[in-house]
Amino acid sequence: MPVRRRLRPVSVLTTTAVVAGSFVGLLQLTSGSVLGAPATGSRAAEPTPAVKQAGKNSVERAGSKDADPSRTPEVSVAQIVAHPDDDLYFMNPDTAQSIRSGRPLTTVYLTSGESDGVNAPRGAAERPGPDKAGFAAARQNGIRAAYAEMATGSRTSPWDRVSVPTVGGGAAELDTLRAAPQISLVWLQLREAGAINADRPHSLNGLWNGRVPVLASQRATGTPVATDFTYSKHQVIEALTGLLKRIRPTFVRMQDPTPGLHPESGKFRDHQDHLYGARFAQAALERYAAAAGSRPHFGVQNYLGYPTGSLPHTLDPASAEAKLRTVRTYAWSDGINDCADPAGCGDLKVAGRPAGDGWTQTVRYARGTSTSWVQRDADGALHAFSVLDGRLAVWTRPAGTAAEWRGPVLLPGEGLDSGVTSVRLPDGRISVFGTRTTIGGSARSYDREVVTTEQAARGGAFGPWRSLGTPEESDARGTSDISAPTVAVDGSGRATVVVRDSGHRLTAREQRPDGGWGPWRQLSGPATEAVHGDPVATTDAAGRIHVLAGTATTVLTWSQEHPGAPLGGPRPTGLPATTLALNASPSPDGQGVRLWFRKPASGDLRTADLPGTGGGPASPVTELAGGVAGFGPVGGGPGMLAVRARTGVLATAPEALGRAGTGTVTGTGGGGRTAATPLWTLQNFLFSGAPGGVVDGVAAMGLDGTLHWTPAATPAVR
Repeated sequence: MPVRRRLRPVSVLTTTAVVAGSFVGLLQLTSGSVLGAPATGSRAAEPTPAVKQAGKNSVERAGSKDADPSRTPEVSVAQIVAHPDDDLYFMNPDTAQSIRSGRPLTTVYLTSGESDGVNAPRGAAERPGPDKAGFAAARQNGIRAAYAEMATGSRTSPWDRVSVPTVGGGAAELDTLRAAPQISLVWLQLREAGAINADRPHSLNGLWNGRVPVLASQRATGTPVATDFTYSKHQVIEALTGLLKRIRPTFVRMQDPTPGLHPESGKFRDHQDHLYGARFAQAALERYAAAAGSRPHFGVQNYLGYPTGSLPHTLDPASAEAKLRTVRTYAWSDGINDCADPAGCGDLKVAGRPAGDGWTQTVRYARGTSTSWVQRDADGALHAFSVLDGRLAVWTRPAGTAAEWRGPVLLPGEGLDSGVTSVRLPDGRISVFGTRTTIGGSARSYDREVVTTEQAARGGAFGPWRSLGTPEESDARGTSDISAPTVAVDGSGRATVVVRDSGHRLTAREQRPDGGWGPWRQLSGPATEAVHGDPVATTDAAGRIHVLAGTATTVLTWSQEHPGAPLGGPRPTGLPATTLALNASPSPDGQGVRLWFRKPASGDLRTADLPGTGGGPASPVTELAGGVAGFGPVGGGPGMLAVRARTGVLATAPEALGRAGTGTVTGTGGGGRTAATPLWTLQNFLFSGAPGGVVDGVAAMGLDGTLHWTPAATPAVR
């Protein structure tokens, strides 16, 4: 299949080019230019992404040399975070991988992170007096050092710093790395809350909820932004929207807007700035998507914040050490004053405990880990589904091995969250499920609900979205913290959709014989261990639905005794802890379910089979030790595995290798076996979410907003 590539025209601002959506050239702004305003004389990029197929020149074998991430010029990544260091703790190693790719990356910091203004290790005997502007400057210095080191190997690589006006009516500091000008940092320098949960009306929380009409700036010492300013809620959203128009991202990383509350205390599980900063970003993305004019399509990924540290760690030792090394640079751990700033060269509050609460050992997506987004219809055609611009994007590949993918077609209906899943109905039609966020006009109006759309006829167009509501009482009760849905259809033709609610229990709605849906009902009892992440569902060869969800220590399962019966459980599996990113499919032997998962703090792949009835323990765990490590779910289709490698690129291998070999795996309760290590094939592009696939091959969504298709192949076995 020929590869179709989209060309991005060069945008021009005054007399200086903005290359591939980055801020290169903004250092020569004229006094009348506004950061975020449309570029004078700019030409719009063609908005329809192509489908890219892996070819000979884009693959390498793991173990020889790490594949370099994609350098296709279409990729442009934006990151929006509340504080300096949120990107280092909660988005790395993804941030570092984007930097190494050589493509444009712009990180936007909403607040100055000034805290109490004391730049000293927590609990230090000698502490300087509070200086909020100085501490904000020290944190800026630390971030610049960390990014410079990731990009060039030298933390002292120089930056160019200028003040630029924003569409919101204030000004922002723009920093561009001189040796790698595709890397930019934007500092809005708003006041932070200064506390995780305490009542601080003058904060992003108070501004979002209408408790204060404006939020003031907190300028860092030495910033080129010359005067203080204030922003209303509308102005913050406008400023961010303007930045997005300038950056023109194909992919946006942001924090979790729905992290939940502690059930006992009702306090936020995450920092209030993280939560409400993400909601401001979400509102800006909605406005940006609806704005007139042509632009690249964009995808979004949410990252879990503080709660991820208390869950099983996801990173292998080498990746965790690299992440910690970057945080230590930010924290100015060696105390060498190589930035020549009296305010300090980093965040000494972090220096005493740079790993945080285990944050450098892990990274976890808040949603978007489904591997069931590629589906074959009854006529043999393939359909792939993702979310671009907050809408459902659909690609189609007609039946036949020589057929080409077509798309995407973006369906009507805005506000769709990342992380959709699909299922084939008994009559051959396909149905897609996801969640949709509605941000209303009133101060406290924020809602997330489960939605579904299905083909009107087999092979036909998809109908309008239908709401299945939410198991949550209100946003105030749990910050709308529901997982992405999982869905399965049993042998009687009845569909069941399952989500994790804000109480970390599973709830389900079951389809009635007339096509309607019953009420939400809890599947977890009060004594059930809390489940985390997105649950997964599948149907075994006998037509019984199985639902699996991870806890901090094991995996629980719910299943039907027979098709048409209600889901029963939870039942223990006897499985060890996982990284919570699960993938389930019918067992190849026709009995029960096969589960794929990763070993914590390793990235190694594991698999086990669960029985079809009776809720007995899982089979001994089989482990694919070594190889590509990485994090996230194990995707792919029958006969082919697909995972995110340590370097962030797609890795594929034959699934049959997962059942070969013998050995011992500790901690599985029933012994175990070790499989032969496959020779993985690495595809040369960074991707988002999780890979999905069928027997023909594997699909993955690139950071360029395109569908990448890797045909099934059989590489050599090591």
